[in-house]
Amino acid sequence: MPNITAVVLDYGAVLCHMPTPAEGQRMADLFGIHVDLVPELWMRNRLAFDRGDLSAEAYWKLFAEDAGSKIDERALAEVYRLDLEMWARDNEVMIEWMRALRAGDYKVGLLSNMHADMVTYVRKKFGWLNEFDFQTFSADVRMVKPEAAIYEYTLRGLGVPAEESLFIDDRQGNIDAARAVGMNAIQFESVDQLREELIAMDFPILPRALTPGQATSTNSSRI
Repeated sequence: MPNITAVVLDYGAVLCHMPTPAEGQRMADLFGIHVDLVPELWMRNRLAFDRGDLSAEAYWKLFAEDAGSKIDERALAEVYRLDLEMWARDNEVMIEWMRALRAGDYKVGLLSNMHADMVTYVRKKFGWLNEFDFQTFSADVRMVKPEAAIYEYTLRGLGVPAEESLFIDDRQGNIDAARAVGMNAIQFESVDQLREELIAMDFPILPRALTPGQATSTNSSRI
């Protein structure tokens, strides 16, 4: 096993659960499109939104244009609310693991692409964010994954070299970028899958195993 001294966690689909199928359908209904189109359109301008290059209004109006639909002010307000709430169910197992890592003398970092309104929302909602040794939100630093600079910024904030860090993220492109700057990385698909990969690398502190039927990120809508 590499000499890991710090673990860096993504927020979306790692520290929080993915949106439910019903939430994905509601988003599709608001724009009058098939639910299968939501992930593509959602990502089309998302990095610019998360970096702070686009306001919420501009982002969602571009979404509507790409969807070939129009959206009124009332529906726009519902979209704003839905986009916050559907990313705000924390993954208790992963929060427990973060705390276990800290208790085991590992540094823990948070590295997330997140637009400014969502940053404000989760900071008010989740006190456990303050337990991280270092937090990086894209809207705060005007950088986004998979840009190398945002990983390097986080490593400097934690005070660890890349080779002593382990990065957990659900998106393959972000994993590839982390490895390119020298970080160890695991793509997150579920808690059980993460446990298996950690066991394979002899990592000493594991997230607890899920009970049968307990929700995982792979059970939800892939936005």
